[in-house]
Amino acid sequence: MFKRTALSIFTLTVFAFPTVHAAEFKMLEQISTKPTLLTEGQYKNNYYVPSTLETITWGYLPNKDAKPVLSVPSGSIVTFDTVSHEGLLEDQGRDAEKYFKSKGVNKQQILPEAKLITQSKLKHDFQKDGPHIVTGPVEIQGAEPGDILKVEVMQVEPRVPYGVISNRHGKGALVGEFPKTPQQKNASEKHPERYGNVSVFTPIEKNAAGEYEGVIKTASGKSIRFPLAPFMGIMGVAAKTSEPVHSVPPSFFGGNIDINELGAGSTAYYPVQVPGALFYTGDSHFVQGDGEVALTALEGSARATLKFTLLKSGKDKIPGQEIKQPLAENAEFWITPGLDADLDEAMKKSTREAIRFLNKEYGIDEALAYAYLSAATDFEVSQVVDRTKGIHAMIRKADFKEFEAESK
Repeated sequence: MFKRTALSIFTLTVFAFPTVHAAEFKMLEQISTKPTLLTEGQYKNNYYVPSTLETITWGYLPNKDAKPVLSVPSGSIVTFDTVSHEGLLEDQGRDAEKYFKSKGVNKQQILPEAKLITQSKLKHDFQKDGPHIVTGPVEIQGAEPGDILKVEVMQVEPRVPYGVISNRHGKGALVGEFPKTPQQKNASEKHPERYGNVSVFTPIEKNAAGEYEGVIKTASGKSIRFPLAPFMGIMGVAAKTSEPVHSVPPSFFGGNIDINELGAGSTAYYPVQVPGALFYTGDSHFVQGDGEVALTALEGSARATLKFTLLKSGKDKIPGQEIKQPLAENAEFWITPGLDADLDEAMKKSTREAIRFLNKEYGIDEALAYAYLSAATDFEVSQVVDRTKGIHAMIRKADFKEFEAESK
């Protein structure tokens, strides 16, 4: 249903949209108000974590002192209901119901959790805190520093038939050029228009083939239509610190890594930093272009179903023999990220990690690995908008069939 594709995600003018009809989209409503093991229904035998005031943080990631909202054994499948921050932030009025109603969404299609969050007294500083609503953490029983948490992405499903693409002053690839609308003094949630930021409400609709696609209206009345490829922008484990961990910059523990290859069928690996690992997720994307240049992708609330497997240090086979930063794979590629505030340095780090991986995983001489990468591997810009920029290498697995056959 969802296909990975390139996407241009910025437009300046915001247009009115017709009402999205509930009959055309099955809303994914909260299954339970508390974390639990599901005993019936479509997700039977999965653990479940909703996004409630007790299971989320706003703007920060769990650290080593965070209390787990659920504890599960290795091998468990967990379904998370996440809530997107887009439509809930102060420059959008911090009133989910009012904001989405103004875009033609009927009341029944606005998640109760979104309304609850914006109506609550949950503290959030638009200028200081990160924007993301993060769900978790979940304790993986037996996880210890030095272990690796393997996270298989089984499914990422939009919960609502719309998302938002935003560009904000001081953020994005073209800071100082966009937004073109000026920022005024005394901007606040009571006067969101004074921020001068641009948010493009974007419905998702079925096309003739029965597949969902994003729809952006233009001034001519014609629409830009593009396929979806949902993934979770934030996945990671708790950092070994008692200091607050801002939700924006990704790091060695994962976090806001925004790699658009991590949709259904992909697997991510995270080096465990603290006992229990303390996994969390959020920042769901319906689709994102490489670079994410405007600031956000098409972002909306999603349901993510993930399988957790603990790889014990010194016992289980670990890709590349060891992992000190996130590593990912899908059916076609090994994916080695590089993260740095400087994009050139991020490129170097991704390249070094790709060389290390090929050397340790397949026993390939480093000089030959470097030559191979230059000839046959694409290095993609994950994102340039999260303070710490990202580059990731796409190493084609099919090129190593002889090595795989030899190891069997």
